[in-house]
This record gives sequence, structure tokens and C-alpha cells, in this order.
Amino acid sequence: MRRSTPDYHLITEMDIDVSVSESYKRLRTNLEFLTRSEKIQTIMITSTHRNEGKSTIAANLAVAFAQADKKVLLIDADLRGSCQHHIFNTSNEEGISTLITRRSQLKDVTMGTLLRNLDLLPAGPLLSNPSELLASIELPVLLEELKGSYDLIFIDTPPILAFADSQILAGQCDGVLLVVNSGGVKKQALFNAKASLEFVKARTLGVVLNNKKPKKADQKLKSYSYIN
Repeated sequence: MRRSTPDYHLITEMDIDVSVSESYKRLRTNLEFLTRSEKIQTIMITSTHRNEGKSTIAANLAVAFAQADKKVLLIDADLRGSCQHHIFNTSNEEGISTLITRRSQLKDVTMGTLLRNLDLLPAGPLLSNPSELLASIELPVLLEELKGSYDLIFIDTPPILAFADSQILAGQCDGVLLVVNSGGVKKQALFNAKASLEFVKARTLGVVLNNKKPKKADQKLKSYSYIN
């Protein structure tokens, strides 16, 4: 999705609300308990539909773990509407799309960010047939190679109900976080999303409830919660 004036906020920014930062830290803590007891390195982040905040949550989760001294890679695999390069203000000339079309090599498309411990693999130029191309590459081999260099890998993908891309990737990841817009998603959509993930035997780690309005606070505040 194109955005003429992107409105993304990272929890490293000085003007971010403390309660939002704490919400991400609580989410990080919940995930840390899972990663300690089980080998979970690759976590896919998706949503049911567009505009539920999955990309912002993926970026801030990556930041939260990097701040906890974890070596983190954030992959923008949303080849339909990438935005991580906007969030981190980096180039998008090369990325996943040029990697899978063999116009780039892995070492050339993975870049550092201004944040210590956090690298970004951007989406690259948009493709006309990303599902077919994602299905054609050796994803398990690529992810295993990356696991050797990073403690955690977060993968931002298109909405699970909109495109097959997310199903392809979900089956290759250790776990999936589903982002849901509070009050904006019907139960049937959640049921369909769950069924789509189960079909590829993906493990759903939890649901992130986004844009939940607090009872006694600024109504513009976004809060995030984790439900295992």
C-alpha cells in the first residue's frame, strides 16, 4: 500500500508514549519465555487484512529484542506493499525480490540499521508474481543460513487472508504472530486466518491486539497485548 506521508513510530523515538514502549517490552517478555523453553528463531508476523498495524509491530518487536542485546534480523517479505524501508529510512533498491530472482546475493541485500544489533533485509522492488517466486526458492535453506548469524528473525508478511505468500512462509517459520485490529475484525475472519495457518501446519504463538482504546487515557493511544 502506498503512503504519501508515512506515520510510523519506533519505540526508540523520544516522543513515543512510555506505555506503548512498555507494551512492546511485555510482548517481548512473553516471547522470551517461549524462546527459552523451545527453539524458536524465526517468527512470522501477519494480520487478517491490511491496515491492522502488522508492519509497525514487526519493526518495534525487532527493536525491543535488539535493545535486549539480541542479534536480530527483520525481513520485509511483504512483496505486495512493503514499508520497512520507510520505517527505517533505508534503500529498497535491492531485497528479497532481487534475491529470489537471482539479481542479488544475500550478503548484498542484508543491511545494518542505526540501531545496534538490528539488521534489515528489505523487500526490494515489487513483483508481479511473488507467491510463485516465493514457492520456487529454497526458503528452509535460506532461513537456516540466516539462523547461524542471528538470535531472532522476524518476518513481516502480507495479510494471511489476502494472499498465498503468508501461507508459504508460515510453513517454514518456527512460529506466527497474528495481528488483529481491535474492534475491526470479525470472528469469521479470525477463524479463517487460524484455518489457513493450520492448513500449512504453522504454529500460532499468539495474537497481538492492536489499537485497543484505553479506558482512561488519550483516545489516540495505541496499546498492544499478547494472548497465548
